[in-house]
Amino acid sequence: MTELNVAVLGGGSWGTTVAALVTRNAPVILWARNPETVAEINTQHTNEVYLPGATLPEKLVATNDIAEAVHDADVIVMGIPSQNFRAVLLEVKKHIRAWVPVISLTKGLELDTRMRMTQIINEVLPGHPVGVLTGPNLAREIMAGQAAASVIAMEDEIIVQELQKVFKSGLFRIYTNTDVIGCELGGVLKNIIAIAVGMGDGQGAGDNTRAGLITRGLAEITRLGVAMGGRAETFSGLAGMGDMIATCTSPQSRNRHVGIQLGQGRNMPEIISEMVMVAEGAKSAPAVMALAEQYGVEMPIARDVYRVLSGDATASRAFRGLLRVEAGAESEPG
Repeated sequence: MTELNVAVLGGGSWGTTVAALVTRNAPVILWARNPETVAEINTQHTNEVYLPGATLPEKLVATNDIAEAVHDADVIVMGIPSQNFRAVLLEVKKHIRAWVPVISLTKGLELDTRMRMTQIINEVLPGHPVGVLTGPNLAREIMAGQAAASVIAMEDEIIVQELQKVFKSGLFRIYTNTDVIGCELGGVLKNIIAIAVGMGDGQGAGDNTRAGLITRGLAEITRLGVAMGGRAETFSGLAGMGDMIATCTSPQSRNRHVGIQLGQGRNMPEIISEMVMVAEGAKSAPAVMALAEQYGVEMPIARDVYRVLSGDATASRAFRGLLRVEAGAESEPG
């Protein structure tokens, strides 16, 4: 695969991890906005702010010049937070060559438009093959050499099989899927359920409660995902249930962390001020609720999380409300 040049945009934990993995298969340039991060990666082969204790491959090259990263790239990988995604993509547009595939790592929605990242790519860069890499992927575990599995989703089965070879690496196993909508939404929507689970954990809820929230939460996100054009079976796979389990149970999960802090009585501005990385569930919650209303889908767990995030309810009150909700047939909302 050495004939493919890969540009990874975004020097956060996951962008840096993906860039490190891909160096085993292809030359990689990592673009990061912060010159100090770039200098550290190039000279120390570390990114201590986002991946403390991890050693990066010496052949990973970083730059803060987006033209340098993009100009000769055969594949562009976007590890940019959702609310900055479009702005960076508009810079990419000035330098990208024709037909170069663009892959999103981002698990969020654009707030103003409610668009998924692949929709933004299609809008800004029409004609470029577009896809998403998603799944239960905790960056620090993967950098530590632990086994993990992920999904790369694109509509074009031939291109996706070629890109599968770019991303797979040792114990990092990559599966392919053609359901871009379902895979992308699985990654977005589970973040809100993880906040709900964290709210319970922060109030001392047990394993039974957590299992109930995860299961009912998966039913919620599947309903919305299918209404928006995804396939139901995608949500029982790595991009749905797999990612949900990791995000709802891991101490490394940023969204679960936000929920725990809310459950302990803290407010959002206070929590966010202490976080280095973005919790996409908190950012995307208003767009998710707007989509649920647009598609006529009941999402009681997501709705209560949104009320807490927007300051309309306390975590303890919302959580008690979730536990008291009237239970009907398991196939029904609620």
